[in-house]
Amino acid sequence: MSDFPPNVVPMTQSEQVLEDKLVAQLIRQGYEKAAVTDETSMLTNLRAQLERFNALTLTEGEFTKVLHHLNKQSGVFNKAHILRDRMKLTKEDGDTVYLAFFDSADPLRNHYQVTQQVTMEGSYKNRYDVTVLVNGLPLLQIELKRRGLEMKEAFNQIQRYQKHTFWSGHGLFHFVQLFVISNGVNTKYYANARKQSFKQTFYWAQEDNTTIRELEPFAETFLSREHLGTMIGKYIVLNEADKILMVLRPYQYYATQAIVERVKNPPETDQNGYIWHTTGSGKTLTSFKAAQIMTGLPDVHKVVFCVDRKDLDYQTIKEFNGFSKGSVDSTNNTKKLVSQFVDPDTKLIVTTLQKLNTAISKQAYLSQMEKLQNERIIFIFDECHRSQFGDTHKRIVDFFRDHQLFGFTGTPIFADNASSKGGKKHTTKDLFHKKLHSYVITDAIKDENVLRFAVEYVGRYQQKGDNPIAIDIEVEAIDTKELLDSPARLEKITDYIIERHPVKTRNKEFTAMMCVSSVDTLIKYYELFAAKKAEGRHNLRIATIFSYTANEADSDADGILDEGGEIIGGEGGNPHTRDKLEGFIGDYNEMFGTKYSTKDTQSFYNYYQDIAKKVKERKVDILLVVNMFLTGFDSKTLNTMYVDKNLRYHGLIQAYSRTNRTLNEVKSQGNIVVFRNLKKRTDEAVALFSNAHAKEEIFVAPYEDYVKQFNAVVLALLDVTPTVRSVQDLPDEEAELQFVKVFRELMRLRNILESFSEFDDEDLALPAQRFADYRSAYLDLYDKVRTESTKEKASILEDVDFELELIRRDIINVQYILTLLAQLYDAEEEEELKLRKLILDSVAGDVTLRSKHELIQKFIDSTLPNLSSSAEIPDSFEEFWEQERLSAFDALVKEEELDAEKLASVIDRYVYTGTKPLPDPDIVQLIKRPLKLVERGPTKTRVLQKVVDYVETYIHGVAA
Repeated sequence: MSDFPPNVVPMTQSEQVLEDKLVAQLIRQGYEKAAVTDETSMLTNLRAQLERFNALTLTEGEFTKVLHHLNKQSGVFNKAHILRDRMKLTKEDGDTVYLAFFDSADPLRNHYQVTQQVTMEGSYKNRYDVTVLVNGLPLLQIELKRRGLEMKEAFNQIQRYQKHTFWSGHGLFHFVQLFVISNGVNTKYYANARKQSFKQTFYWAQEDNTTIRELEPFAETFLSREHLGTMIGKYIVLNEADKILMVLRPYQYYATQAIVERVKNPPETDQNGYIWHTTGSGKTLTSFKAAQIMTGLPDVHKVVFCVDRKDLDYQTIKEFNGFSKGSVDSTNNTKKLVSQFVDPDTKLIVTTLQKLNTAISKQAYLSQMEKLQNERIIFIFDECHRSQFGDTHKRIVDFFRDHQLFGFTGTPIFADNASSKGGKKHTTKDLFHKKLHSYVITDAIKDENVLRFAVEYVGRYQQKGDNPIAIDIEVEAIDTKELLDSPARLEKITDYIIERHPVKTRNKEFTAMMCVSSVDTLIKYYELFAAKKAEGRHNLRIATIFSYTANEADSDADGILDEGGEIIGGEGGNPHTRDKLEGFIGDYNEMFGTKYSTKDTQSFYNYYQDIAKKVKERKVDILLVVNMFLTGFDSKTLNTMYVDKNLRYHGLIQAYSRTNRTLNEVKSQGNIVVFRNLKKRTDEAVALFSNAHAKEEIFVAPYEDYVKQFNAVVLALLDVTPTVRSVQDLPDEEAELQFVKVFRELMRLRNILESFSEFDDEDLALPAQRFADYRSAYLDLYDKVRTESTKEKASILEDVDFELELIRRDIINVQYILTLLAQLYDAEEEEELKLRKLILDSVAGDVTLRSKHELIQKFIDSTLPNLSSSAEIPDSFEEFWEQERLSAFDALVKEEELDAEKLASVIDRYVYTGTKPLPDPDIVQLIKRPLKLVERGPTKTRVLQKVVDYVETYIHGVAA
């Protein structure tokens, strides 16, 4: 127990004190302290708890059957299904009983226990901090770090446990549904899923989105028995498509609860509701979970999720079918939709607005649909502000007599931003009545669920007489169509994009969109990009899509952007623009080997879906649009929006928000490059959808601020390590840890700085070459930790995140090195040493090539001088590499006495699948010599590391 007075917590509070206080708190909250310290005691407790939960007694043989059932399928996802199902057990007296493991409907019927310091042994021996057992099964694991340490250290520690021991014994720790990590001051939770990053960890919050960060109040709310049981039973989603568990974030939880409560207890009037959750916050998962829970309510006949046809891309289909297999019908067949409506076993329907409209409008379907008019049907609408929803809304309200409508939107329609088309303004409140929950962009940025924006305004104009003259390519009220559409201006913007695109997208690690004012302007831009590509000015893959309606209105007139563009297809519409688009699709077909066309609706729709897919896969560099894709389209790999279009209010926020999905450490913000004077409109939109003072939270700081921050951190770096050489002489791991954290912050800041157009290395107190030298020393430390982590030695550096993503972004591969080698071969004597250093520094500073440093140096010393011309380098390098690879393979077989044929098979599978071999059974089967029991663990670990090192050195990253 702590000696400190109540409410006084020392900054140096130890991990053990934190752990003991948490366990004591949980016991006060109704948890039972369990005498569980290892798997043997866990099994004894499990048997007793299952007997208690199911009100029966299990014989030894019957309990063995239960354990076999629990372990019949390995892996977290399979065990999550087992947890939620019942087991048919034939008892020894011949009776049949159905064993339950968890009650999802009544969380307080489950029995909650807490224990600490459970020891498990697998590849290593691990001791876990705090384990919550529910009905005897470990369903929640809590890992704690003392105050002052990074949360990521606890996250990384759990990842080690997942590799080392969670699978061991009877695999009971694969039943863990949730993890909680905390250092006392900050606390986060996340689902037990493979291949996740720290970005999938969440703070809990109150309903008003105020985060609950400290461990004690977190435990009081999130870890109350009822709430924890509810989260596990109702708010974890088993994603069948990806075979992973997902857990709702707090705002998703509150929104779902609010909808379900309104359906259970609808008011007499104004029964509808809407959820305002900012773009990029995960509305699909929220809406699915709400729909899933409502399908279980006894008086709900159907739940219908409606999406605009153009938003039903392959990702949405994959997600919904992942949550509920077969729920999405992505065809144009309205007949199938009607059959889903009349099928009593189909409770959840996912459809498009267009098909729903047809089903309740066309005479052919009315005889079947009219039978449902008095049934209670709940409609959920994605992006409920779409203008076309107005007519459909009226038809639905008129047709279905017992309905409730719920809408999701990232940007509601208020009186200020409502379109006046048709003479009447419709707000979100008019159609959906009550706002049930909100989570605005400032909330999402604060929680790191979306990124800030870096907005760059490009273009200066000067007024001369009545005409504005373009000087380059920021003054108010310049909106003369003649100037904005002038060929000279469009060409300057095109050149600007070609020049700056590598900077904005990190050498095409990310993708971009460009939105323009009209189809005619888009055609001009496309043809400019195509002409400059033909001239060899760039190699960007440009694609486009737009509608070609008969009378194409000037959708740029007010900038409000009510809709994202209609997908039509077929021979109708404006023949000029349709012919142009047909030609552009021809370019796309040639680029990707496809056969799309505007000539029929389905082919055009397939083209739309394929573009969406290829942008997400980074196969398209810039997508040119007028309206399409500016709302609803979600791609984490898109980080830049070029804007030559008047945008306003929700249209502006929606367009900007295509860029700010979180992905990794390299994607530090969404880049917005504006070629129009939208500064005032941007401020207006921010004020409308968050508040007037939110600009500092939503936009990244100016370039000069980051330069100051960077140079201040350089001083801290030089204080720790005045020279690169001094990194090697750091006295202990505490000093090494300090260096890692300081240099990691420099990497983060430089990563942001390099995305600014005005970036200049000379502004920085640590220029590029010295930065690269320190980066090599940083990687030396990483290599040291990785090597030592295979030994039975604890290191304070083991759990530190080195954020290698920030280093991997440099496009340095073997092809790049071969190009430099050719330059080295042909170099004059005075350039030779400089080029040699550049090559070896590039290799040493890149994560994927670092392991190849000695081999490349050996090639330079032994083979390069014997070649007769630089043209021989690629073939001779390949031959050299193959000989070295075979020698290393033979050496590995001999050193560890391995079966060569089985080793080759294990390596091939690793390379093909990208999944590392397992100690058991993959590695152990390779070892031909008999091993003593004490040798098995260390030998398997050592051989596994050698196999991984072999693949990283000789195979990964070698292809050009």
